[in-house]
Amino acid sequence: MEKLNLKQILSVSLTLFAIFFGAGNMIFPPAMGQLAGTNYFSALIGFILTDAGIAILGVTAVVLVGNSMSDLGALISKKFALILSVGVYLLIGPLFALPRTGSVSFELAALPYINTDYKMLFSLLFTGAFFGITYYLSSNPNKIVDIVGKYLTPFLLLSILAIFIATIVNINTDGGGSVLGNAAMPKDKYVAIPLFQGMIEGYNALDGPAGLAFAIIVINAIKNYGIKEKKNIAKYTILSGLGAAFFLAVVYFMLTYVGARTMIPFENGGALLHSVTSHLFGGVGGVILGIAVLFACLTTSIGLTTSFSDYFHTILPNTSYKKIAAIVCVFSFIISNVGLSQLIEISLPILIMIYPVTVSLILLSFCKKLIKTKRSVYILGMLFTFAASFINGLDSAGIQIAFISNAVHHLPFYDLSLGWIMPFMFGSLLGFLPIFEFMNKHNGQLETM
Repeated sequence: MEKLNLKQILSVSLTLFAIFFGAGNMIFPPAMGQLAGTNYFSALIGFILTDAGIAILGVTAVVLVGNSMSDLGALISKKFALILSVGVYLLIGPLFALPRTGSVSFELAALPYINTDYKMLFSLLFTGAFFGITYYLSSNPNKIVDIVGKYLTPFLLLSILAIFIATIVNINTDGGGSVLGNAAMPKDKYVAIPLFQGMIEGYNALDGPAGLAFAIIVINAIKNYGIKEKKNIAKYTILSGLGAAFFLAVVYFMLTYVGARTMIPFENGGALLHSVTSHLFGGVGGVILGIAVLFACLTTSIGLTTSFSDYFHTILPNTSYKKIAAIVCVFSFIISNVGLSQLIEISLPILIMIYPVTVSLILLSFCKKLIKTKRSVYILGMLFTFAASFINGLDSAGIQIAFISNAVHHLPFYDLSLGWIMPFMFGSLLGFLPIFEFMNKHNGQLETM
């Protein structure tokens, strides 16, 4: 009988946790905690739902329909599967996640120790070196990558635990000084809708789309333990995913709590963490945290560059792996120098557009037996979802489209950034109507969509 013991399940869970835990997971919870104040726990629940929750749902969806993200996209068509894969790899690669590793490293490891008058110059030099090393190690695999990944991630987690415990002790003993104190009153949307605003913040970590790409890693890890039957692979993938979600939730709680107890406002979570660490442990604390984050981000950067280059080399075989890696690193270097706060501001509207579409496909995949071969259900469900989420994304960027924006604003839950739910349900049900039978029978037409 195929079976994994608790130690093996824990091992896969920690592997999945380490894959998901990157630069964004460090900086967004503390920033959210400070804005949420006394409502930090509600915001935290929302963050976990859209970060770890969607990520684990994505991993589960992939294992239930096949072995990779392409199998999930193939529920609609092979061409869509390609578009989905390319889109996800761009999101977790050079468009957002990869440049952020350079930005976070600079903000935590270098910015506190330089003259801000020369911030851009130092940022260019630092991120240039960062992505130069990324390219070298991605092109020339070396044991140092495994060593950094093996020892720096646990060290980083121990650092977070130390900051969390020190925050509690510091507040209880001397009031926290000028940096730490009791949670303040919530600000902005965290006053009225902390749970839903936390859900929006969860988009930023990018773990939702990443779950689709990383599912194959978990599936292979479970297969390496001798599990061959599909139902058992699905079972242990889900169990490992829940374990990873638990570890992520614990770390998010500690980081959010620290942010909620921080009195001085900061531009972003990176600056907040450095200030709190320096306050609690002196100058050496900030240095140690900066170095740990630097190497952890470097490991993430190398992993993302490698996976991105591997994938695109398979679909562009005439372009060498090294050339793709070089292009990715140069592009990420350029994007990373817009600044961490600006990068977050630019990426959020796009993520608000993309995330609901990803979620709609994941949810529909769980209804595969009911939908059967009716591809129109997937297509219309996702199209209606995108129509609503696209307007929502434009709104978040401050762009209005006359009567269209006004009409969409009347959708249920729109003020909670969940206006896509009703269009998703309507489009999906519409796809069952016989009038759309041609979508289900003529795969050639689907391939052109």
